[in-house]
Amino acid sequence: MNIKSTGKWLFAFSMLFTFLVFSVAKAQSTSDESARLQKWLERFPQADTNSDGILTLEEARKFRDQLQKSRTEKAVAAFAPTHRNMVYGPDVRNQLDLWLAESKEPTPLIIYIHGGGFVAGSKEKVSPEFVREALKRGFSVASINYRFVTQAMFPAPQHDGARAVQFLKHHAEKYNLNPDQFAVFGGSAGAGISMWIGYHDDLANSSEKDPILRESSRVAAVGSIGGQSSYDPFVIREWIGGQAHAHPSIYLCYRVVSLQQLANPQLQPLYDDVSAIKHVTRDDPPTFMFYGEADEPLPPNAKPGQGIHHPIFGHKLKEKLDEAGIKSEYRHVSTDGRDMVTPLLDFFEEQFLTVEQ
Repeated sequence: MNIKSTGKWLFAFSMLFTFLVFSVAKAQSTSDESARLQKWLERFPQADTNSDGILTLEEARKFRDQLQKSRTEKAVAAFAPTHRNMVYGPDVRNQLDLWLAESKEPTPLIIYIHGGGFVAGSKEKVSPEFVREALKRGFSVASINYRFVTQAMFPAPQHDGARAVQFLKHHAEKYNLNPDQFAVFGGSAGAGISMWIGYHDDLANSSEKDPILRESSRVAAVGSIGGQSSYDPFVIREWIGGQAHAHPSIYLCYRVVSLQQLANPQLQPLYDDVSAIKHVTRDDPPTFMFYGEADEPLPPNAKPGQGIHHPIFGHKLKEKLDEAGIKSEYRHVSTDGRDMVTPLLDFFEEQFLTVEQ
């Protein structure tokens, strides 16, 4: 047998071997598939749409898709707010969703304020897990939208957040809410707004024609997730270093385009007004804070805006709260894990009980 004929024989043999292996694998696969379909039929006999006692792959796939759709619809229905898109102010963004806990007695209320750098985000970002756990504890939940700084510069978002608190207090009796047991929390920008509401002097104005603005804006507790306790770009530069102060949102919040423009001394009163830490006084509410960014100096090659959720914001705030004798709890992902829902709700519950007593 010459080399040429030997090569043809080896090629033919390899093709035959490959075919046999493929056939065995296919048979095994078919056998496994049949076994799986049989198990599906035993568990979900309704999947056999033609009732012939044999579940085909097509029937199984169709039933699976229907099952997933049904579960999704149930999950959406279970998470649907009691009241959706409630208007709490004059702007189109002044809307909130409200989940009411079942109770004969007025319930505590936790107001969630979304993040997004003051230029993005929505009330729909509230965690379903958080809402479910809060409702289980008998706490009602609200989630709000507010004006972005692309619409109205600082301090418009802060005042919208405060107005949402006042609106819900104004309608507390209607929705079975306890106005003395309100808490606010959020992440990033939402945390900044929450802290501002918590520490700012009461915005209630008895001479206002708008009855909502006559209500108190004070709350019983504050929660901050990666929040900035100061929005003064030069304080941020001093605390964090790098170029954290050069986050794009900082420029948008103050309607400037350069660090030189940020240095305008006429902006200092505004920096102070929107920075929560500047409003801390001894009568402010207990605060829970959680940070996930590395608690270490920024690298030399840090990009503009990197570090805008740095734990230093929390450390500086805790020092200020401690000086004022205000209870606070600081947590970090490196030591406390990623679950912030349970400890945050525990913290709020403790403060609600304190108010109740």
